[in-house]
Amino acid sequence: MTDARDIALTYARQNRDRFLADLKDVIAIPSISTSDEYKPEVLRAALWMADRLRGLGMDNVEVMPTGGHPVVYGEWLKNTGAPTVLVYGHYDVQPPDPLDLWDTSPFEPVARGHHLFGRGSSDMKGQVIATFSAIESALKTGRMPVNVKFMIEGEEEIGSENLGKFIKTNAKKLKADICLNADAGMIGADYPTITYGLRGLAYMELRVYGPNKDLHSGLFGGTVHNPAQALVELVAGMHDKNGRVTLPGFYKKVRRLTEDERKAFKRLPTNAKFYLEQTGVPKLWGEPEYIPSERVGGRPTLEVNGLLSGWTGEGSKTVLPAYAMAKISCRLVPDQTPEETFKQMQAYLKAKAPRDIRWELISLHDSGTAITDLKSAGVKAMADGLHAVWGTRPLFRREGGSIGAVVQLQEYAGVESVLTGFGLPEDNIHSPNECLHLPTWYKGIDALIHFLFNMGK
Repeated sequence: MTDARDIALTYARQNRDRFLADLKDVIAIPSISTSDEYKPEVLRAALWMADRLRGLGMDNVEVMPTGGHPVVYGEWLKNTGAPTVLVYGHYDVQPPDPLDLWDTSPFEPVARGHHLFGRGSSDMKGQVIATFSAIESALKTGRMPVNVKFMIEGEEEIGSENLGKFIKTNAKKLKADICLNADAGMIGADYPTITYGLRGLAYMELRVYGPNKDLHSGLFGGTVHNPAQALVELVAGMHDKNGRVTLPGFYKKVRRLTEDERKAFKRLPTNAKFYLEQTGVPKLWGEPEYIPSERVGGRPTLEVNGLLSGWTGEGSKTVLPAYAMAKISCRLVPDQTPEETFKQMQAYLKAKAPRDIRWELISLHDSGTAITDLKSAGVKAMADGLHAVWGTRPLFRREGGSIGAVVQLQEYAGVESVLTGFGLPEDNIHSPNECLHLPTWYKGIDALIHFLFNMGK
């Protein structure tokens, strides 16, 4: 008798073209969550997801309201006694700007060679459709090995602002043995990857005020402290010459990397050469006592995400600006918290800001850190699934980014996540010409099928 797993894998391979057509269909919806202008399109993407879940045979499919964009929920709970997998995803995407750097229209998906180009192809519509495709393939066998629930949100690209409250309110509804989250990606096409740790985030806006209006720089320069200069001086002082953050107490609660963790970081292929090739910079920067992968995955950072002040239009305008602003994010590691980091920034500014300006610090959004138990059934099921498809054991890494849903599911619903995904570093996520490597994506669908059957053992 043919094994159900083999039937599902065969079905997936026979239906790749249709799975790809589904992905193209949803990429064409410009579900940009950052802009009210696109709110109808975000809702259209949510409705598309709900329709697709109904087509899969899910029960109790709902487009559930939040304080912002809705969450799409559905469930299939017909395998009594089997474990339940909660599938996380997001249907919102980043803005496509700058449009003139795209080779093709961002919302008209185009396959060229081995890649599919379009906004959201990798982050994360491609990963959501891969999960849908794996579950459809398993269901077609008539012997679905697990129960499944879905939580597909529309605000990940704006910090999952309303997801925490949604999870708190619906904790019982979302209860599961493991959350499958395919939003983490791979180190490379030949390196199947499981992410077991995520850094947290404290995102702030620093505003510096000087005169009550823009001034003529010739008449007032040299006698009024320029807010733009004061701001960049403050920002420059937030690191020392070795790249260490100078906020008071910033490293006090940072959990030290164990010897085993440091050995694991050294095994990763993300060495100095990797980062030089990925970024195009002439030389790497940061704490010299840590290798690049440790700086990204295991150490906290402070980054300036944007600066704004004065005249930035074409040509010249000799003003001494009244105001300057910086967007600043801190990536955090266990056992740091966003609340403490915000207070540390306040303490730095109180100590360092000159008395001839005023400043204001605003917390925009934050996320805690997350660590997954590498011995959990979900991690083992995914590791075995990746191994079955790629023929090599997956790499385990701590990711430098933040995914709010992982922390919130742990904290509010008691559900740990297994983090994987089939996006690659060269996919240009959040940038022009975002793309998805289709051979890796198809292998990912097969790996997810293996995961489902491994969980159901």
